[in-house]
Amino acid sequence: MANRSIGHRGTFETRFWRLALYVGTALVVAFMVMPIVAILPLSFNGSQFLTYPLRGFSGRWYVELFTSQRWSLAIWNSLFIGVTAAALATVLGTLAAIGLSLGEFRGKAVVMAMLLSPMVVPVVVFAVGLALFLGPLGLTRSYPSIIIAHAALGSPFVVVTVSAALASFDRNLMRAAANLGASPLYAFRRVMLPLVYPGILSGMIFAFATSFDEVVTIMMIGGPEHRTLPREMFSSIRENLSPTIAAAATVMTIVATVLVATVEVLKRRQPKTTR
Repeated sequence: MANRSIGHRGTFETRFWRLALYVGTALVVAFMVMPIVAILPLSFNGSQFLTYPLRGFSGRWYVELFTSQRWSLAIWNSLFIGVTAAALATVLGTLAAIGLSLGEFRGKAVVMAMLLSPMVVPVVVFAVGLALFLGPLGLTRSYPSIIIAHAALGSPFVVVTVSAALASFDRNLMRAAANLGASPLYAFRRVMLPLVYPGILSGMIFAFATSFDEVVTIMMIGGPEHRTLPREMFSSIRENLSPTIAAAATVMTIVATVLVATVEVLKRRQPKTTR
């Protein structure tokens, strides 16, 4: 009887703490998601004010978002800078990850820390330092400088994802390809790349998301013609609280959701190899 009562007590305590964990998790998720969900209905508000309660249903703010010169230019800048910076970050981050993963040298940990520093250093510090460095050289207010800055912010994510993919890569496959007469470039393209490409694509997606969402650097080194979607939203909030901001926020939320879902799909397609 005593053992049975102890067993019931243990079962009750386990269920209680499991329920408390579920409730706490649900509250945390709700706290994080509710501000995002609250802004979405405002993008269909029939009123020209960004306030509740809603006054009718209208899609005119999406029409303005995609047809007005100001917002369409911001969308184009975000896509152009984001795609270009992500491509550059992918190339640089992949090469760095391969070099750090396959190479053995002194100071390897220091090099890795330097490559990952943009993930740790506050963006405002990075942006101010970049403006002070590029300003005297006359290299600010140009697309190349913005793209390089965003690539520097996104490349650490590529280094992390590609390094994680290379952690399970069997180096003997590259040795076998070399013994069969394959050049290093051919072996990379036909042996390594098919096995680690999910990590490369995941890093590219994270790099694009970083550039697409970035606003501080673009404000420090960009000009009036380089207004991206986040920067246009920030400026519009200061000038006029139009529901077009909610429409832009909805579009950015959808893009972020699609990117996260794509990363999850790529994770499941990651091949498993053994050393």
